[in-house]
Amino acid sequence: MPPAGEQRGDLRSISGSDNDDFSTILGNQVIQALWREPCDSDELTQLMQAALAAMIGMKPRDELEGMLIAQLIAIHNAAMECYRRAMIGEQTFEARRENLNQAHKLSRTYAALTEALDHHRGKGQQRITVEHVNVHAGGQAIVGAVTAGGESSQKSEEQTHATRDITHEPGIPMRSPDPEWETMPIAAGARKTAV
Repeated sequence: MPPAGEQRGDLRSISGSDNDDFSTILGNQVIQALWREPCDSDELTQLMQAALAAMIGMKPRDELEGMLIAQLIAIHNAAMECYRRAMIGEQTFEARRENLNQAHKLSRTYAALTEALDHHRGKGQQRITVEHVNVHAGGQAIVGAVTAGGESSQKSEEQTHATRDITHEPGIPMRSPDPEWETMPIAAGARKTAV
């Protein structure tokens, strides 16, 4: 981490916060969460720089994004360590399976956090704009929101009435060219009999 006493807000690119104390703590939490086998100071410096570069590269815009990004980095490193351990040849089947199970859980958590970050950034919503529609003779087009499954009963009822009004004109009976098949009125309540 940069030395104390720097101008306030200089570490915003790490955490998304104008508070350098918050940024320092968050950066240190990420570094402490990394798996570090015994290594020399050059390797440790490289590890710290890589973690901070990842935080900066994800461009946190506020403290919430900074914390999500910190967790993403920690989870990624933990998952990779579980994958590494699962590949060690001198272990039992159960140990390999447990490492792979943990890596799988960590990977699912990583995906959920990525989705949460995208949602917070407004990337989780899609918007589609239709510029031009051609409907040829005999075709049908729907204009408006289309949802699969249940739709509101009011909207469905309005569409049913609209369709009935368009397709049926009750005042004019249809005539048949054959006079035997002319329409015959049926009294209300009368039962129809099979012919």
